[in-house]
Amino acid sequence: MYSRIVLLGFPGSGKTTIAKKLANRLQYQCIDLDLQFEKTYQMSIPDFFKKYGEEVFRKSEHLILKEILHKDHIVISTGGGTPCFHGNMELILENSYSVYLKMSPVSLHHRLVNSKRIRPLVQNKTPEEIKQFIDTMLLVREQYYLQADFVIKGENFDIEQLYQCLK
Repeated sequence: MYSRIVLLGFPGSGKTTIAKKLANRLQYQCIDLDLQFEKTYQMSIPDFFKKYGEEVFRKSEHLILKEILHKDHIVISTGGGTPCFHGNMELILENSYSVYLKMSPVSLHHRLVNSKRIRPLVQNKTPEEIKQFIDTMLLVREQYYLQADFVIKGENFDIEQLYQCLK
């Protein structure tokens, strides 16, 4: 069994929910990178974005990821953009078993439009602007996500299927 498992995917793909379930199934610690960021900086990510901007956020996120990847028996839920900046994908590949939760743009759109959680990159966007954002960003981000050790369909996700691939 792998000591460190990192879940990757677009915002709204279910990384946090699945990380909790998988960590429970494996009896591992679950670390949500976004929550760890907010705990470390004592500020919400939307507020951090407003105050410092995305570039400072990405550098800070990288430092937290590096620190977390030294722990064992963990399942890490990353932010949607985490693998795309500052060599994070290489860091993830070298230090963990990575899983990409792949979802269709239609499913992602439905989830993001109906999300109760504030997501800085889609905040204050119309449903059509969110659709355009997904279409554009998925093209950019999938080149990183598809480097994952395992790709699994996010729709109708089955925790047992993922668990079996980790054995």
